[in-house]
Amino acid sequence: MARGSGGTVEAVETELSREQLHEIYYWLQLTREVEQVLTHLYRQNKVIGGLYRSLGQEAGAVGTAFALRRRSDGTGDVISPAIRDLGAMLMMGADAADVMKQYMAKGDGPTGGRETNVHFSDYRKGYVGLISHLGVMVEVMTGVAMSFRLRKEDRVAVVYSGDGMTSTGAFHEGLNLAAVKKLPLICVVENNMYAYSTPISRQTAAESFVAKADGYGIRGERVDGNDVIAVYEATKRAVEHARDGGGPTLLELMTYRMKGHAEHDGQKYVPAGEIEEWEARDPVVRYERWLLEGDHATEAELEAVRDRVAGEVDRAREAAEASPMPEPAAGIDDVYAGDTGWTPWTRRAPHDPHEA
Repeated sequence: MARGSGGTVEAVETELSREQLHEIYYWLQLTREVEQVLTHLYRQNKVIGGLYRSLGQEAGAVGTAFALRRRSDGTGDVISPAIRDLGAMLMMGADAADVMKQYMAKGDGPTGGRETNVHFSDYRKGYVGLISHLGVMVEVMTGVAMSFRLRKEDRVAVVYSGDGMTSTGAFHEGLNLAAVKKLPLICVVENNMYAYSTPISRQTAAESFVAKADGYGIRGERVDGNDVIAVYEATKRAVEHARDGGGPTLLELMTYRMKGHAEHDGQKYVPAGEIEEWEARDPVVRYERWLLEGDHATEAELEAVRDRVAGEVDRAREAAEASPMPEPAAGIDDVYAGDTGWTPWTRRAPHDPHEA
């Protein structure tokens, strides 16, 4: 789905049906609208802590997750999102109201107000919450992929990484082990040009992150991260490679963060005109244009999707705002052995190693 002359968008070959193409549009819209509501809540001081938006990067999360086996019984593929991969979590089954409750630290949220943003998990649905230490999730997901191998399960593990995470020892150690063992791991590097305020040129001398795949002896592919169909097709190839026993893939998505590292970041380090240049490549608007110009959707069909999303997000916001804050005494629940208070997500179902 490349940009052509005159602002048109060139067609790309895909076997996805019209219904599937509309579903992708739904997830793109849902991701953007949930984060837009979270922005309003943040400005009302209802979000606890920071807000990390994926504005401009939604195609990466949605395109990759669309290529996975998404199940809710603990038998599907498993992802570990980075802070800008809310779209992938929603696609794996995370509830929009729960996401808002999590950001607002509500008592009936996924972690009972103990954590915020995307730091929560659901093993049955297939997402493992982010650990704040950068790069560590590559090691964790290498272990998850190893468990699939040992149990002879036809499953794939996907770990998302910002470009900053690639400079950590944990990133190297995890990916190197996955390469040596030829594990079914896909490492998605979302190259949005900045690690917080550090540009790529001050972080690595390599011409690209995908070039590093050769150093690990694994498959690598670089793709336009603002083209959701291109991302899907590239991930599909990586998934097939992993399921066939070919080992890991390092998938580099070329994209851009149209907002700061978090809402409080004014992006003073960004050169003049750069944000505007990338706004013209907005992945959601670009996909809309491709659907319309390729006769994959009508304006009425797209409007129906937007109306559906607006209704769902509004109901999620109402539910989240109506939820109670945690009781002060709950702060010591689950601290000592024998506590009978709040039950964490790790203990809400009988232990089953196939759900890990």
